[in-house]
Amino acid sequence: MDAKSLMFLVNPAAGRSTSAASLGTVIEAFCMAGYHPTVFYTNRQTTLLVRENAPDYGTLVCLGGDGTLSQTISGLMDIPEEDRPMLGYIPMGTANDVANTLNLPLRRPMAAAQDILNGRPIPYDVGVMNWQNYFTYVAAFGAFTEVSYATDQEMKNALGKAAYILSGLSMLPKLKSYHTRIEYEGGTIEDDFIFGAVSNSTSVAGMIKLDKRKVALSDGLFEMVLVRTPKSVSELTGIVNGILNQTYTGAAMQILQTSHVKFFFEEAVPWTRDGEDGGSHTYCEIHNLPHAVKLIV
Repeated sequence: MDAKSLMFLVNPAAGRSTSAASLGTVIEAFCMAGYHPTVFYTNRQTTLLVRENAPDYGTLVCLGGDGTLSQTISGLMDIPEEDRPMLGYIPMGTANDVANTLNLPLRRPMAAAQDILNGRPIPYDVGVMNWQNYFTYVAAFGAFTEVSYATDQEMKNALGKAAYILSGLSMLPKLKSYHTRIEYEGGTIEDDFIFGAVSNSTSVAGMIKLDKRKVALSDGLFEMVLVRTPKSVSELTGIVNGILNQTYTGAAMQILQTSHVKFFFEEAVPWTRDGEDGGSHTYCEIHNLPHAVKLIV
């Protein structure tokens, strides 16, 4: 394998799509640095393209949103670890949760390309649900988890992050409570919840922000955010204020760390993985796979 061979994966539908001119400038920058890029255009076949082609390259760069990155990493996880190329990310999506976590340039492809060329690979943990579905930064259920994948793509392109907020507000009257038993390294919790998330990120759906000083991307641990069902309007207001002010204090909200967790529900509950539909489950087991990929930052 040529160490300078580069698989350049482009999702033209992600976010406010990059122009052909700027894309050409990015490719030129990699060529000038001695790389030999091959361009793959993709939309829904990202995982398959990566699985079939990535072992032939020394570096893989994906241009798109969080969904594109998630599908790219899912493809890498289907490849033996010794054959996985290093991964660079040029974020062009809407919420850009991973890019915000890593402080990558948002929707500035040339700046992101320069960061890749001047960067270094770091280990990055990947999650897996029920030992078959990988996720890059979050698996979640409950309130607002439908927002990322239910929000219309044209609305995302036109309004950006505001599209998620507007969609989220429209779902407030539909908040549903789920009775859940949660088994994790620290013990067992059983209660009614309107939201639960297992993440390896400081940003979830562009709305929930965690303290960057307390989140490590390669420590083998997830941050688990739980929101209990509010018993009054004032409790609901406190939850909303906690999210907006990033305080997450009070009896209704809880943040824990764990490397694995099991969720038991009384009914099939819809989940999201990295902003995409993650299916409905009465049982969900989640594990952290430490240092699964090498991400260039």
